[in-house]
Amino acid sequence: MSDTTPGLPLTSSRVEQVFPTLTPAQIRRIAAHGHTRAMHRGEVLVEQGDSAVRFFVVVAGEVEVVRPSGTTETLITVFRPGQFTGEVNTLSGRRTLFRTRATKAGELIELDRQPMLALVQTDAELGEILMRAFILRRVELVAAGVGDVVLIGSTHSAGTLRIKETPLLLHRPRTGPGGTEPAGWFPYRRQRDTRGDLPRRVGASEPHEPASCRLPWFQREH
Repeated sequence: MSDTTPGLPLTSSRVEQVFPTLTPAQIRRIAAHGHTRAMHRGEVLVEQGDSAVRFFVVVAGEVEVVRPSGTTETLITVFRPGQFTGEVNTLSGRRTLFRTRATKAGELIELDRQPMLALVQTDAELGEILMRAFILRRVELVAAGVGDVVLIGSTHSAGTLRIKETPLLLHRPRTGPGGTEPAGWFPYRRQRDTRGDLPRRVGASEPHEPASCRLPWFQREH
């Protein structure tokens, strides 16, 4: 039995955008892309490390998201009726850092990743709501020091410090046409490099300069 520590603090004042509650009409439109099913208390809906994670809307009951670490779990958030799961990794199909589990029996709408992407692309209103929430949730996780960012570099390097601060400076959520990619954003993906290639690929002139970083969607500075 693992111990659960309290949830992460929310830094954004836009709670209704980070964790919106959908209207009955919006929920019906989402249901048309998936199927409704029962969930049982204690049921693990998504396990840490899963990829191509399914998307859920809570119709009845309660779902929690936790980050497991050894025998301890950190509570990330709790979703209640009308709210939905997911963050940017739900769109990209990358492995999730979290475990999603039902804490109260109830009912869910479940969508596989492809139908969820189709929903974002074809329903402008829902696409905007989902994309904004996914991006803002990632911003909150980064602000709390939780994420899949990997930085290799000397703690004495100004470049390391600059890149370390970049996620908080560049997250400016803005939904693009169709909702598939935020306008003006670009993906910074992890590269497989040899040790000698790392400084060259990221523009570092010396081996002690920051060498590798994997980040979500970043806003270009103009």
